[in-house]
Amino acid sequence: MKIIEFKRQTKNKKYYSQKMGMLNTKVTSIKKYVLGIPVKTLHTYRETYYGQIKNCEDCKLYA
Repeated sequence: MKIIEFKRQTKNKKYYSQKMGMLNTKVTSIKKYVLGIPVKTLHTYRETYYGQIKNCEDCKLYA
């Protein structure tokens, strides 16, 4: 077992936009683990409808 690990996890989340309506996107987060316990989320990003990669902090879309 490693002491420090970095894991990437992808989840499906729903976002709402006035122009496009409800969107189901894959949101990927990179987390730092110490002895198997999650310590910190380093980065979160998502893929847009058009295939571009965007930082989740830049786009605040809520349902």
